[in-house]
Amino acid sequence: MAKKNLSKEQKETLLETLRNRFLKNMNRHKDLEWNSIEKKLLENPEKLWSLNEMEITEGEPDVIGLDKSTAEFLFFDCSPESPKRRSLCYDYQAWNSRKANKPEGNAIDKATEMGIEILTEEQYRKLQELGKFDLKTSSWIKTPEKIREMGGAVFCDRRYNTVFLYHNGAESYYAARGFRGCLKV
Repeated sequence: MAKKNLSKEQKETLLETLRNRFLKNMNRHKDLEWNSIEKKLLENPEKLWSLNEMEITEGEPDVIGLDKSTAEFLFFDCSPESPKRRSLCYDYQAWNSRKANKPEGNAIDKATEMGIEILTEEQYRKLQELGKFDLKTSSWIKTPEKIREMGGAVFCDRRYNTVFLYHNGAESYYAARGFRGCLKV
């Protein structure tokens, strides 16, 4: 990814938005302090750029924890419904296999362009412990290689107060299916 930077005004606006969201949702990060997070963000301007991309697509990124093994803060898309990066195939191979009605793109490449990773099933379930997400939408998640080799991909949502894992052809796309990202800072 080419080095991307925000203007001073964009940084200030984004940091204020992130700070306010952090303070409003303390249940997501009980033992963390904003000052240490902000310091780390300012030391990593490319991560701020990625968070801004998450924000632009209405992902409402927020800190959900700290990876103690790497000392990295974990930001997940915490919007109530799948962010406004929808109607995407799972990956380039799936997109390329479509002969007609190709969508705008694919989830894996879009995540890479944004400098984030698509959530794993474990991460998605951790997110769901922090609130109720994807009650009307669904989100592609990182698909195990064995499933992907057979042409499939997996996605999750929350219905009936339960998190469900489903499968679909990787080339499928729907207006109500997007993807949620993770950024480590």
